[in-house]
Amino acid sequence: MFNFIKKRAASKPETPEQQAALDSAVDRVLLGYHVGTTSIATMVTGLERTGDQLTLDLRLPQDSDPETIQQELGHLLHPHGIKAIHMNVRLPAPEKGAGSSLPKQMPKTTNAMDSQSQSSANANGNTNAEPPITKPAPTQASLTSHPRIRHIIVVASGKGGVGKSTTTVNIALALQKLGNRVGVLDADIYGPSMPTMLGVASVKPELENEQFVPINAHGMAMLSIGSLLDGDNTPVAWRGPKATGALMQLYNQTNWPQLDYLVIDMPPGTGDIQLTLAQRIPVTGAVIVTTPQHIALLDAQKGIEMFNKTNIPVLGVVENMALHTCSNCNHTEAIFGTGGGEKIAEQYHVPLLGQLPLASGIGAQVDKGEPSVLADDEFAPYYLSIAKNIETNINKFAKPVDDKRIF
Repeated sequence: MFNFIKKRAASKPETPEQQAALDSAVDRVLLGYHVGTTSIATMVTGLERTGDQLTLDLRLPQDSDPETIQQELGHLLHPHGIKAIHMNVRLPAPEKGAGSSLPKQMPKTTNAMDSQSQSSANANGNTNAEPPITKPAPTQASLTSHPRIRHIIVVASGKGGVGKSTTTVNIALALQKLGNRVGVLDADIYGPSMPTMLGVASVKPELENEQFVPINAHGMAMLSIGSLLDGDNTPVAWRGPKATGALMQLYNQTNWPQLDYLVIDMPPGTGDIQLTLAQRIPVTGAVIVTTPQHIALLDAQKGIEMFNKTNIPVLGVVENMALHTCSNCNHTEAIFGTGGGEKIAEQYHVPLLGQLPLASGIGAQVDKGEPSVLADDEFAPYYLSIAKNIETNINKFAKPVDDKRIF
């Protein structure tokens, strides 16, 4: 699994170009390797490359030979820098009376150049059957609160382009302005924007005792994967398991101070990162950001449904870009429609936390690294009102704190 700290300490990290080249080489080998007449790439259900290690989750045909496949892939991938392959293999259930239908699991560590000897050892039939996984996934009710964080709020949207990150940073600053100790975690792994919005894009976090020290951003403790990258144009081209591993490391391996609120800026959608967060981070509640546009509301509904299914309370809805006032004639117009936020809030019986205007000044302020609340401009009262509405009802959703937990 992804481990940024150890990777930095143990060896020189790969450049983005090297990462892309190695991942591309692995993809080409998998696409070109066939089991029978079918490319093995279509049988891959999970893939993770960490340095010279490759882990594959595979669903193979019943009559396939996993040991031979592992050996051949090892030889094909070794020239591309892969020194060890880990394969977790599941075979389809055999026909009735044909034997056990339990899945096989390959050895956890197999050196690509030594795979022939492994194959010989397993050819004698000494393979251990692994029973199916029966342990249920963790739920919010089973998670213990962070000992130094009172409330964790996630700000989410069903789709991109609705102003979620801008809303997140201003809500966090507004909660701080109300007298709270606030931290910000940028969980938008693929499009981190918090460092730029808070004016700390050039600041790198320090390491103490194998933990990140959060960056001080206008008095808030902030951490983002963007703070660890070399530049603004460095892409994060990671598959799901690596991205979710990065999120958990940013949360778990950061020396967060005592906080009243940790505000997490989520990526858009309802994918791997959202599900991992719902199962592994104790969230007090979620704030849904949408625009009045019908398409945005449809996606916002999916976000609310996901939080409902994962037992995360929805604290309310923020309707962004609700009204636009012309700077020349002062004419006010609902460019994206009206009543959308109110409708979805009423449908799901959650509060409408606030309605934000469509104004170029809001975007201009975050581009400068001085969000509206920090600049105390004409739009700051909107965000302060939203923060007050969050504080009004959040205590009834608070999770019990385990004061005996020691990090």
